[in-house]
Amino acid sequence: MAIKKFAKIICAGVALGLAATVAVADPVVGKAAPAFSGKTADGSQVDLASLRGKTVVLEWTNHECPYVVKHYEKSGNIPKLQKEATEDGIVWLQVISSAPGKQGHVDGATAVKLNENRGAQPSGVILDSDGAIGKLYAAQTSPHLFIINPQGVLEYKGGIDSIKSAKEDDIAKATNYVREALDALAEGKKVPHPSTAPYGCSIKYAS
Repeated sequence: MAIKKFAKIICAGVALGLAATVAVADPVVGKAAPAFSGKTADGSQVDLASLRGKTVVLEWTNHECPYVVKHYEKSGNIPKLQKEATEDGIVWLQVISSAPGKQGHVDGATAVKLNENRGAQPSGVILDSDGAIGKLYAAQTSPHLFIINPQGVLEYKGGIDSIKSAKEDDIAKATNYVREALDALAEGKKVPHPSTAPYGCSIKYAS
């Protein structure tokens, strides 16, 4: 089914380099993306199987992480990507895996407000406070991104771009791996860099 436009969002430690129902799997490029079902910030439920036929972007995020701030408040880089993607019919889902009491944890209403304030335009926000989906995808950092093709196959996993820094000025000089991958898929081409090293703040899992 077509996913509705869910309400709009969305570190102390740095790692360079919702209740959810999930099936154990490994996120391997070229293989089926791990199946999941999760609760969204607006109280809806979303599952990956229902999005078959659409390209899906999963973006792990933490609004307090300086690397996320670089790509949101400071530059508008990720909101711009979200807008371009969703206008092309791509489903862009933010995932918040910060555990209660840890940095980046928010409730649904706060996630919605954060996105409104930052001009972010994802299709929806998954609240993964128990970290089940994050661990299923082996999400390491905020941001950490995964792209799934309309057949449900993982096409990309890794960082937002090629320069591992929190400096806004580096965005223009970096290769944007996510845009590169989405452009390649839209043109029916092979993704040039299907697996890259994510960078940012470590995901604040419960354990």
